[in-house]
Amino acid sequence: MGAYLMENLKRTESCSLTERVLQFGEGNFLRGFVDWMIDRLNKEQNADLGVVVVQPLENGMCETLSKQDCLYHLFLRGLKDNNAVEKITCIECISRAINPYKDTEKFFQISQNPNLRFIISNTTEAGIEYISGQRYGDYQNSSFPGRLTMFLKRRYESGLDGFIIFPCELIDANGDKLKECILKYANEWELGEDFISWINTNNHFTNTLVDRIVTGYPKDNYNEFEQRLGVHDLMIDTAEIFHLWVIEGNKKLEEEIPFYKAGLNVIWTDDVKPYKKRKVRILNGAHTMSVLAARLMGLETVKEMMEDREMYDFIKYGVYSEIIPTLDLPKNELTEFADDVFMRFKNPFIKHYLLSIALNSVSKFKVRVLPSIKDYINIYGKEPKCLVFSLAALILFYKTDEAKDSDEVIAFMRNATVGTVLSNTELWDEDLSYLEHSISGYIQNIEKYGMRDAIKRLIGELK
Repeated sequence: MGAYLMENLKRTESCSLTERVLQFGEGNFLRGFVDWMIDRLNKEQNADLGVVVVQPLENGMCETLSKQDCLYHLFLRGLKDNNAVEKITCIECISRAINPYKDTEKFFQISQNPNLRFIISNTTEAGIEYISGQRYGDYQNSSFPGRLTMFLKRRYESGLDGFIIFPCELIDANGDKLKECILKYANEWELGEDFISWINTNNHFTNTLVDRIVTGYPKDNYNEFEQRLGVHDLMIDTAEIFHLWVIEGNKKLEEEIPFYKAGLNVIWTDDVKPYKKRKVRILNGAHTMSVLAARLMGLETVKEMMEDREMYDFIKYGVYSEIIPTLDLPKNELTEFADDVFMRFKNPFIKHYLLSIALNSVSKFKVRVLPSIKDYINIYGKEPKCLVFSLAALILFYKTDEAKDSDEVIAFMRNATVGTVLSNTELWDEDLSYLEHSISGYIQNIEKYGMRDAIKRLIGELK
């Protein structure tokens, strides 16, 4: 069917959801993660959660979204029980989309809605920042926390209750940092002690951890997706099946938006840090410990790496036998998470290039893998061989033209000896010379036998 014959995407009936959610961000991630969850809660539990989307940047997609009645399709694609699966959902929870750069007052009027209870944001990691010298009331030139402060002040003046706020920005303690910025603005703008007290007592700023790969708009094969739908949809979104949302908060808050009733993987906890650590060490750590060796082996993508016998054995041993034993969550939870990670790495619908992950590998290694090496040594009194081998692969990779990092790091790594690299405290925040003997030996094996046989020999020793 030719695209010109297709109908525009329109609601068959008027949207009657109660607007209870204010969402800063109309991008792929929130639409493929939070809005999908809210949509499921509405459809399976009659939650009656209408979402008002606010465009955080002057150039955005709210106009396009509005033209198709705030409807769009989400394609979830991945592996389940090692079989490729796909599920298509029309997301219907967004009631309207507002561009506050064109109608700022319409945005502030939302604060008068007594039904509004939840605020969600994803304004990029740089979005949560305090910038001194901004002027109260100047929406156009304010930061996101500044604009939210103005919105909260309008809410306070209306005599209504506050909000449960869910920042989804990928920074540590995102809720705490957002609240800190808002309190700074409230003080700088002299908005009054009563307002500051209301912020502290009537609003809940949750720290969150979000996890789903949202691959977004399928620009390379959009016509194929559109023809399958039979309608025009310029807001098509694609994502993996796996999802996880960890939120700091109590049972009372959870019951206000009970995602668990729809079977969603949302964890409410009194401390999000162990889950953050689990994600960084297992998911990110598995990437960082493996992709450089895989690239030196000549592989191109994560999927190819997971289908390679030697690399698969290497990653599996590193994760299950060296990383998981250093973590302090229940072992069954860690193992289940690692199983999901391996299934995600095999996803046939995602082409994740090794060189993309390899960017700035020195700083990534310091955060994602080095802590597991140190913890393993402290616990077991010996080195985790796969993880230490991965540092040898990193040193060799930085000798190639494919390494991408700052000019200073590239220049140093390309010309330095193993001992000089390991003793550079500016790179690692400590002296790693105690690993020199092992790493020098691994590098000799790689140069003598090649990366594949060197890994094969290493795994043979460990089994």
